[in-house]
Amino acid sequence: MNFLTDLQSMVESFNLQPLLIIGLMVGLGFYTGKSMKFIKLPSIIGFMIIGVILGPSLFNVLDEEFQNNLSFITDIALSYVAISIGIELSFSSLRKQGAGIILVILTESFLAFILVTSLVYLLTKDLALALIFGSIAPASAPAGTVAIIQEFRARGPLTKALYSVVGFDDGLGIIIFGFAAAFAKSILGQEMGLEAGSFLSLIAKPIEEVFFSILIGVVIAILFSALARRLKNGRDIFILLFATILISAGACHMLHLSIILTNMILGIVIVNTQPKTLVEKIHNELSEFMPLLFVMFFVLAGANLHVSALPSLGVLGLVYIAGRTGGLMLGATLGATMGKLSSNIKKYLGMGILSQAGVAIGLSLIVKNEFAAYGAHGIEIGNTVITTVTATCIFFEIIGPVLTKIGLQKAGEIKV
Repeated sequence: MNFLTDLQSMVESFNLQPLLIIGLMVGLGFYTGKSMKFIKLPSIIGFMIIGVILGPSLFNVLDEEFQNNLSFITDIALSYVAISIGIELSFSSLRKQGAGIILVILTESFLAFILVTSLVYLLTKDLALALIFGSIAPASAPAGTVAIIQEFRARGPLTKALYSVVGFDDGLGIIIFGFAAAFAKSILGQEMGLEAGSFLSLIAKPIEEVFFSILIGVVIAILFSALARRLKNGRDIFILLFATILISAGACHMLHLSIILTNMILGIVIVNTQPKTLVEKIHNELSEFMPLLFVMFFVLAGANLHVSALPSLGVLGLVYIAGRTGGLMLGATLGATMGKLSSNIKKYLGMGILSQAGVAIGLSLIVKNEFAAYGAHGIEIGNTVITTVTATCIFFEIIGPVLTKIGLQKAGEIKV
């Protein structure tokens, strides 16, 4: 530990400039990502390795303050990921997938919630804690899945199904969390002898978040489309799209809305209302710019993975990992079977939806902040959730992209 402290102090003494640090992030991340092909791993694993090395876990070049200063990169990257998901979700494509894809989204989310809640309750006998862990379980990290799809140029029914599932389950996850958190607060309030608020008042906030995320996404899409139709050059459209994304992400921060859901709706409206030529130009410009964003995004994601948190994983963390993995994979298979989807979707869809990071940690922070008002038990739940989810995200961020690649390969949608 003293060696690590001395190493970080030495690096800090160099007083590296921000532009130099960003250059190191991109350059080292890029070449480490390239080197991953020799051991048949996705590039984003290399990006995250560089993040861990440059982050607080080792050299601390990307310290907490610097990461906060670069948080806008994460917001921009997630916005681009969400739009790239949205423009793959044309209504004609969704109709071809049929009602089966809706069943998959419902079964994988709710089975993960039920299984994790049940297992955590059996372990801890704490219903409020179990509900919170269960409600965080459905939250996914679509950036990891989309990065693998784009890196290996995956195409096919499984790829389309993955776009649908990782996009829509974000909105469903927010609603599940809102309901579960409302129940948990009611339980804690009764323990303290407080007069519980009405159930509708407790769930109003997540429902409002989903509703206004959709509304803002639609409004911004209409404005973007009206302006973009007047532009002919792809680069001009890209500049307008970049400005639109910054406006959208900024509005989401101001109004406390979901960046992923808002921008996914933006993409859905564009692909279903605009000429095919405009959609193709947007798609082409996205494919040119997103690799750079992925390098920076996943290096920062790696810096956020505090390896020192791993020892705190414990039995609770292992139960959460097992419950979430089992719930998502079994739920995806069950939904695909009930919906009569193809055999490849039944077998491999669950492998592509395990990544978990930013949204889950964000929900954990909400729990930590809001549950502190419910006495010692509330504070204990907040601390337990943030510690455990942070540790388990390290596992899911590493294993998720790897399993996504394996699933797409086995389905024959990646050309090796």
